[in-house]
Amino acid sequence: MTIFRGTFIDTPENPFNGGNLRVDSETGLLVQDGVIVARGPFLEIRSAHPAEQVVDLTDGVVLPGFVDTHVHFPQIRAVGGLGLPLLEWLDRYALPEEARMADVSYATSVANEFVRGLAAAGTTSALVFGAHYSDAVDALFNAASGVGLRVTSGLVLSDRLLRPELLTTPVRAYAESLALANRWHGVGRNRYAVTPRFSLSCTDDLLATCRELMDAIPGALFTSHVNENEAEIASVADLFGGADYVTTYDRHGLVDRRTVLAHNVHPTDVELKMLATSGATVAHCPTSNAALGSGLFPLSRHLQYGVRVALGSDVGAGTGFSLLKEGLQAYFCQQLLADQGRPLTAAHLLYLSTTAGAEALDLPQVGHLSVGQHFDAQLLRPADGSPLAVAITHAEDTEEALARIFTLGTPADVQAVWINGTLLH
Repeated sequence: MTIFRGTFIDTPENPFNGGNLRVDSETGLLVQDGVIVARGPFLEIRSAHPAEQVVDLTDGVVLPGFVDTHVHFPQIRAVGGLGLPLLEWLDRYALPEEARMADVSYATSVANEFVRGLAAAGTTSALVFGAHYSDAVDALFNAASGVGLRVTSGLVLSDRLLRPELLTTPVRAYAESLALANRWHGVGRNRYAVTPRFSLSCTDDLLATCRELMDAIPGALFTSHVNENEAEIASVADLFGGADYVTTYDRHGLVDRRTVLAHNVHPTDVELKMLATSGATVAHCPTSNAALGSGLFPLSRHLQYGVRVALGSDVGAGTGFSLLKEGLQAYFCQQLLADQGRPLTAAHLLYLSTTAGAEALDLPQVGHLSVGQHFDAQLLRPADGSPLAVAITHAEDTEEALARIFTLGTPADVQAVWINGTLLH
């Protein structure tokens, strides 16, 4: 067993529903086989377990590992392609990189960069948009297994409108997806997600195949995009006889508690009600929405209807892996919406980055640092004299310090990351 000593900050209860930020200083967490088995004042924990190793983290702040609910593995080398809206950006930057995943050596190199980038940003769990090629998805799962990340991913499916080399058929999609799931789903920390790119590039026949895959893979998640860009939404309506975007998935039974849909910047009230009733989650991707000019996320409307929301980095339209940056951008977005926005505190930002994501990904064992949880955590310790170090030193309380971490923090301030109690190297 190991005792971790430090200041621990987490959100075991939803602050949107009255939960408070939990801050415990000079605290000890006793971890056995990766699980927190006791938590309390350090001296009490130490007295009860005098022979156990102590890991002293008192020179920083410990947060739960971040949970990224939407990020594209093939697009890490496309980050920074600015100046275009969604569909033009896809054609110019993202889809050429997606096509390069046909080269297994290239995909393997990207996969290694990708998982290292997630871990370095303090992200320990992620719902990852995979690739259009099975061998590339294998490379991702292999790389994630090597690092120890909790990754849920799958083969990306499309059968129209994209570059020809990215297209599949319903029969091939089923066979390749099921083979990948048989290799990886439930193996180590890997899980499978049925992943059509978006309704725009999927026929009804392919979406029906996605439903068949959900039935064939117990415990699989479903993820795709929805209502990101107004031109995209209009095209989807044209292709599906005027149906709203959420209905294009729901008519195939693809919207339920296991569903995570990214963006939803321009939803109708009917769609929000449908998402709330089903228990689906929306992955809010603030830097991507801003970079592509997609719009300002209507968080208040989502909360009004009871739709679950978590954060996603959406690399490569998103501007990096750090959910600190996404949290800050989420805050900016709500400020810009003025009286239509939902004012956010540091507690809200931490919740969206951790516990909300864990709930969305059906990972009840992570997201906060309570007894019984797995010790997925990160140590933030800024360099002496850095703007963040100065800001933390002069914060009035720990919640204000956390706000400054979201404002000024970067992956460079993440000094250590643990998954299941194991320090990542």
